Amino acid sequence: MNQAQWDTLLDVVNGERLPQIPTAFIIDCPWLPGWCGAGMMDYFSDDTCWFQANKKAIETFGDTIFLPGFWAEFGMCTEPSAFGAKCQWFDDNMPHAEKVIRDISEVDLLTKPNVRTDGLLPFVINRLKRTQPQIEAMGHQIKFAVARGPLNIASFLMGTTEFMTAMMTDQDRCHKLVGLITDFLIDWIGYQIECFPSIEGVFLLDDIIGFVGDKQCGEYVVPYFKKIYGAFDAKINMLHNDASGLVSAPYLERMGVNLFNPSFEHSLQQLKELTGNKVAILGNIPPRDVMAQGTPQAVGNAVKKSVAGLTNLSRVILSCGGGMPPNVSSENINAFIDAASTLG
Repeated sequence: MNQAQWDTLLDVVNGERLPQIPTAFIIDCPWLPGWCGAGMMDYFSDDTCWFQANKKAIETFGDTIFLPGFWAEFGMCTEPSAFGAKCQWFDDNMPHAEKVIRDISEVDLLTKPNVRTDGLLPFVINRLKRTQPQIEAMGHQIKFAVARGPLNIASFLMGTTEFMTAMMTDQDRCHKLVGLITDFLIDWIGYQIECFPSIEGVFLLDDIIGFVGDKQCGEYVVPYFKKIYGAFDAKINMLHNDASGLVSAPYLERMGVNLFNPSFEHSLQQLKELTGNKVAILGNIPPRDVMAQGTPQAVGNAVKKSVAGLTNLSRVILSCGGGMPPNVSSENINAFIDAASTLG
């Protein structure tokens, strides 16, 4: 991410009215390797392939922002691997992390990982260190520390159904698990900031928070996310949750979030009302049915429809309601950017 793009994000988060509504997209392994013609294994294992894929996207679509920018990731395996998860790798699909414990009764078997040595975490750091000179030669910097959220990681360590059941049946052990992961995430984000002082933002991704009720949101989501974001003096605290976001939306400001990427199922106006327009919204057209499978005309129409009826265009960045999905064409991305350029 270059300085002008970072400044644009700051302006939006701070409520500044810009001449044009900016656009931005979360890009990672579901879309980027396929779009640039690379195999998944090459993308994950070859620094040059990974760098060139990101560079090509940035240079092809210079009128938009890609988040978090040069994301060194290994799909959903990054954080679970540090807890000892067995990771399965495929050349034509995303990697998968297997369970580490069978149910919440085994939580005492888990220990907090060492973020400097464990799992795939050192490979994330080393990839960024090796490519940092090339990134900076393009006029870009590493601006975000990135991690999956605590409920998301918990669901991989023991299974989604098992974890969500434990929220209702064994609160003490469930809090112990989420608390352990939260402390680990503070270490992990802090280590990223230590390694790359240019980082000024924290980006968490957690879809599981979209499946809980209001009571569980207040018990398992708000305090732990508040603790993570509150541990750092970041200028942008970004949260991705493309499951239902209506439960967490009223609590986002209390959690410390100031930039939110929600599900496309919620209108921008609805989210503005629930957040009191105090949190910038990144969205919000359907990623799969429109962005990936629609025609360029359908994409353009969806972009214009997404802001129809908005009485306040501040704190809005146009995007998908979720990350960039597989098989999105260059034509559809250009159609999105072109449609957004007519709005202001």
